[in-house]
Amino acid sequence: MDGSQAEAATRRVEALAEREGLTPYRVLDNQVGNTDLAHEFLAHASAQSMNRAAWDAIFRTYFGKAEPVFLLKDLLKLADELGLDRDQTRQALDQRRYRQQVQDDARRAQRLGANGAPFIVIDGRYAVPGAQDSDTLFDLLRTAWADTHPTAPVACDAPVCGPDGCAVPEHA
Repeated sequence: MDGSQAEAATRRVEALAEREGLTPYRVLDNQVGNTDLAHEFLAHASAQSMNRAAWDAIFRTYFGKAEPVFLLKDLLKLADELGLDRDQTRQALDQRRYRQQVQDDARRAQRLGANGAPFIVIDGRYAVPGAQDSDTLFDLLRTAWADTHPTAPVACDAPVCGPDGCAVPEHA
């Protein structure tokens, strides 16, 4: 991608985020860097039952405030905001305790076709590259649910049933 193509793609992502209610959402203003340590921080936070809060903090900091999340000092600041034990977080990141897990996750995503971020994997079988609107993501979630929770018609006389039977989960 040349500079003008990258800027157009970035503006599209910013506009999509705004339509989805994610404001502010900055991309062009952001410093770029290696996200390996940030992903290890997220894995550490997840092990402390803080997955959602940590992801929210990373997104709010990087995309909302256009502040970096690449260095240990940046991540320790987030740990403090989240109430994670600072010394444990520092130790986990210094020792690279979650490096292998993050690398394994990246390899799985690459096998599903990931070549950039964002890249969302659902149920280990469905992949969505790039920024997507909520309707696209909901459709994929519905597909994944339907594939793992098939329905089968059953004959019955209940008023909610149609002339061809009732739909109930196959394992019910």
